[in-house]
Amino acid sequence: MTSIQPGNTVIFFGDSITDAGRRDDPDQLGNGYVRLLAAELADARVLNAGIGGNRVVDLQQRLDDDVLAAGPDLVSIMIGINDTWRRFDRDDPTSTEAYEAGYRDVLTRIRTAGASAILLEPFVLPVTEEQATAWREDLDPRIEAVHRLGAEFDAPVVPLDVELNKLAAETGSAALAADGVHPTERGHAEIARLWLDAVR
Repeated sequence: MTSIQPGNTVIFFGDSITDAGRRDDPDQLGNGYVRLLAAELADARVLNAGIGGNRVVDLQQRLDDDVLAAGPDLVSIMIGINDTWRRFDRDDPTSTEAYEAGYRDVLTRIRTAGASAILLEPFVLPVTEEQATAWREDLDPRIEAVHRLGAEFDAPVVPLDVELNKLAAETGSAALAADGVHPTERGHAEIARLWLDAVR
C-alpha cells in the first residue's frame, strides 16, 4: 500500500489525459482527475507534469527536468494510449517491447531518485470498431507490461482499463470518454476514485 504523508510531493506524469489543460491553468493542475485528486490530497504538494501527445519515449526524455528536479516522493504514471494511437493515425508504431523497456527505464530512474511510483493502466473505451478490435489488440499487451512492471517495482497498478470498461458496459463508452480516450467529467471522476482506492 502506498502511503502519502503530509508535505509529500506527488507528481502526476503522463499524456493529455493527465495534462487536461493544465498548461493554460494558473494553478497548473488542469481540469481533470489531477485537480480532483489535489483536493483530496490537501496535505500534499501536488504537481501535474502531463503533456498531451506524449508517449513513453517522451517521458524518458523529460523525466529529469519535469519530475525528478521537483524532488517527488511519489510519481503517478499513466502512459501508453498514444503509443497505440500513433500506430493507427500516423503509421508510427511503438512495439510492446520498446514500450516496456522505456517504461522500465523511467521507473528505474524514479526508484534511484528515492521516490516510489503508482502505475495507471492505459485504457481505451471503444466508440469505433477500430478501437474495439485493432486498438484493443495493440493495447492489451501494453497493459500486461504495466502489470509486470508493477510487480517488478513493487508499485500499485490502478486497473483503469478493466474498471472503466466495466462501467462503460452500463453507461456506454461515450459517457466516460467521448472519443474513447479523453475522459468526460464523469470519466475523470472515476479515474480519481479508482486512484484513491489504490492508495488508501
